[in-house]
Amino acid sequence: MPRKKRLKPPSDLCRRLRWQDVELDYLRELITFARREDLEGLGLTEPAQGSEDISTRGIARDATGTATLIAQTDLIACGLHLIPLIIEAYGGECSCEQKVEEGSQVNQGSPLCSISGTLNVLLQAERVMLNFLQHLSGIATQTMDYVHALGDSPTRLLDTRKTTPGFRVLEKYAVACGGGWNHRMGLFDRVMLKDNHLASLNATHGRQLTKAVETTRLLNPKTIIEVEVDAIEQIEWVVAAGADVILLDNFSIKDLQKAIHLIDGRAYTEASGGITLATLPQLGQLGLDFISCGALVHQSTWKDIGLEIRLKNIDNIKSSQLPESSDIFK
Repeated sequence: MPRKKRLKPPSDLCRRLRWQDVELDYLRELITFARREDLEGLGLTEPAQGSEDISTRGIARDATGTATLIAQTDLIACGLHLIPLIIEAYGGECSCEQKVEEGSQVNQGSPLCSISGTLNVLLQAERVMLNFLQHLSGIATQTMDYVHALGDSPTRLLDTRKTTPGFRVLEKYAVACGGGWNHRMGLFDRVMLKDNHLASLNATHGRQLTKAVETTRLLNPKTIIEVEVDAIEQIEWVVAAGADVILLDNFSIKDLQKAIHLIDGRAYTEASGGITLATLPQLGQLGLDFISCGALVHQSTWKDIGLEIRLKNIDNIKSSQLPESSDIFK
């Protein structure tokens, strides 16, 4: 009978980010960056002279319409809550009607959201909206595929820190929308001694390994301690030091079975490295507590989402605003 573990998941060891966990100022900063990149050439050594969408000069400022976001393929919807913030960043007074729930499975051809407002705002914000939604929906859909591969296994599927710089919170939120669980958010919320940490401490095996983990515990008495091992021989030394989680890196199925038996419930077990859709069904039957997989984010593919605009009035382009053709070539 496995010995009782000292921590109780998931609250202590993993979480699922909710929309209310994401800071609005962080989101507004990301959106502002994306808008400036598009309108001002932010990042170029010779940025744009103005901040205007020159493609919409011929469209009347008071022209209105409705934009509908439509799934062009089956997907898990993610990022819909960003739309009002994006419209706000473009200065538009638009109304948004969400058609599906965040994190829900959506069939090809289904509307995700409709936005009514001025055409200039809708056209300027179109690409930024789609970039966010296509990327996040791709992660959520990829995660759901991996969760389904685990089947009814009690093993929890975790993400990693292999995220796009600056987008970690959103990408981890997308993993949660797809049914996965979030591992540590950064270097600040869990001690994780990986192979390079142990090498830097000259503590890759034996008593030095135990001492390194014990010292880390003294320095971080209230923090979860996770230790990566890549050989069966390291396990007993790590368990003896009281590690909370043992990360079994790139272990074969046979060695994972040995490791789980050896650990015997004295620490939580996490497998990582080379995790694929093909291997998940077998891994899910081993009795692991966790499987962590960077592919949920870095191997995900953007999902195709379209935006279709319908006019609310027929006089959206006012020829009186356009220059005479003879003036254009002066």
